Amino acid sequence: MTLPSWLERGLADLFPDAADHRDQTLSARLAAAQQTNRPLRVKLGIDPTASSIHLGHTILYRKLRAFQDAGHTAVVIIGDFTARIGDPTGKSATRSQLSAEQVEDNARTYLDQLRPILDFETPGRLDVHRNSTWLSQLDLLQVIGLLGTVTVGQMLAKEDFANRYGRGAPIALHEFLYPLLQGYDSVMVKADVELGGTDQKFNVAMGRDLQRRFGQPPQFGLLMPILTGIDGVQKMSKSLGNTIGLQEDPLTTYSKLEKVADAVVDDYITLLTNLDPAALPQDPRQRQKAMALEVTASLHGQDAARQAQAAAATLVVTPQSDASEAQVPETRLESFWDWSTPIPAYRLLHAVFKSKAGLDSTSEARRRIQGGALRLDGEKITDPKRALTKGELEGKVLQLGKKTFCRLVA
Repeated sequence: MTLPSWLERGLADLFPDAADHRDQTLSARLAAAQQTNRPLRVKLGIDPTASSIHLGHTILYRKLRAFQDAGHTAVVIIGDFTARIGDPTGKSATRSQLSAEQVEDNARTYLDQLRPILDFETPGRLDVHRNSTWLSQLDLLQVIGLLGTVTVGQMLAKEDFANRYGRGAPIALHEFLYPLLQGYDSVMVKADVELGGTDQKFNVAMGRDLQRRFGQPPQFGLLMPILTGIDGVQKMSKSLGNTIGLQEDPLTTYSKLEKVADAVVDDYITLLTNLDPAALPQDPRQRQKAMALEVTASLHGQDAARQAQAAAATLVVTPQSDASEAQVPETRLESFWDWSTPIPAYRLLHAVFKSKAGLDSTSEARRRIQGGALRLDGEKITDPKRALTKGELEGKVLQLGKKTFCRLVA
């Protein structure tokens, strides 16, 4: 029995697969759910370790929405308890622990950011929990019981722990609790499926093991790729300055998407839209515009997306000459900064436009920014001290007022 196309789209890994005969296949469990009219419970957890969600996170939530549209229940877990430990996955050192107040501030906006993606309206389609509801109630004996289900050797099999142990980097004991506690979440919500990125296989497998110990059918692990950032090189990450945040305005969203590296456009189409890649224009520029419009519409609505597309076109056309995008003057990033550190916005403005717009001092550049005259790919910059990395600036159009434009290139 094959998986439905909506489930297979973009899928990186599914375990156990058909070759593992200890469990039924996911296809069989889907069929059984349909026959018994019992929707599957599909778990996805997110730890509020930051205040905003970016497009990379939406890959999983889009797959969760696909399950909802197929009649199943999305179980969203806000990891307000586990966030205070911090997922050690992908980390080369122990995370700094967040306070309860920091976690609560971050969690407050998460559901609002997800409303454009998930079905909040259909009864039975969404089940939201904070894992502090049950994790904060565990007593020491229960925690010891959980710790007794796994060995140190099993924990050190986790790649991140193994790497740190091998080079003598500290591993705090509380970090071993993270996979166990998020696995216990699967027990508490009786998950049939857990979604995660390809870096989460160890954590998802931990949930399967704990469900077996608690007498539950073990969940299936469904893993999706990690989204490459708009630089086309590294994974999307706020620390790398290559993200598109869900809270960014439509023009900023569209403008960034319209300029992502050609190498990742098809991945964005597959992972961030429902478009049929074969039905899109083969011309790279038109294909990219179609992707940018669709992704922006999924977050902000069709009208806002089309307005953003029209507005973005004006960023690369000077009012005096109706110049095409190719005629926008370029400034090389290396010509005015060594990029060993980010550049403050006021220094960027002064360096790029001092000979074109009468910016004879950095003080004047600060004043112009505070007055709202500076934009980067349509995003207004109002903090003169905002630190901008080379990755954030490369390929972007810097705009001063209504008539002065420059594309920043490496």
